[in-house]
Amino acid sequence: MNLVLLGAPGAGKGTQRAFLVQRYGIPVIATGDMLRDERKADTPLGRQVAPIMDRGDLVPDDLLVQIVKKRLQQPDTQRGFILDGFPRTLAQAQALDRILAEMGRALDAVIYLRVSRQVLIDRLAHRYVCRTCGSVYTFKAEEVRNLPRCPKDGGELYQRPDDRPEVVARRIDVFLQQTAPLIDYYTTQRKLENIDGQLPVEQVQEAILRKLKTLEPANT
Repeated sequence: MNLVLLGAPGAGKGTQRAFLVQRYGIPVIATGDMLRDERKADTPLGRQVAPIMDRGDLVPDDLLVQIVKKRLQQPDTQRGFILDGFPRTLAQAQALDRILAEMGRALDAVIYLRVSRQVLIDRLAHRYVCRTCGSVYTFKAEEVRNLPRCPKDGGELYQRPDDRPEVVARRIDVFLQQTAPLIDYYTTQRKLENIDGQLPVEQVQEAILRKLKTLEPANT
């Protein structure tokens, strides 16, 4: 199963990709995580993208295309993959199609998690991550004043630089402006699956699974 998870920051892609990994046993290619790892390691790439991410802007297409192409050539993607954070522009989507065509492959579906702008802002402004295990949690405004430790391993919870309130709105607006053409692009290809991302997590999972089950016979 070759999938793209499409949705604005805060739409719940991280939660749903974990579910899909368990269901299909295929790797996640999350460009956001890859870039944050490069930044944390203070690599040349990390230093290049740090100011871009801090502004809430998108990393240049050519850079992301190179990263994704290299990752798709790894052996563990042969049974399929889940792309999260890529493509985010029409140029990236077209580049992805070319890369997959060269490999004799194609996307099976694009899962689009639809969430309103205000809900996205509320989620991101109160999203925190465990420093040790990377688990993500969303708190109510009053809970942020007294953050607990990570319930999984007791790790410290912190807010990513690109989740700061002053960056959140810009990240969402950039996504909505630059990613909107992808909706038409994948709708035309009959690969877009619209999912209400504001439903409870379990209902979102059920909706995704119903969509993908119709594709499974052709991929077995």
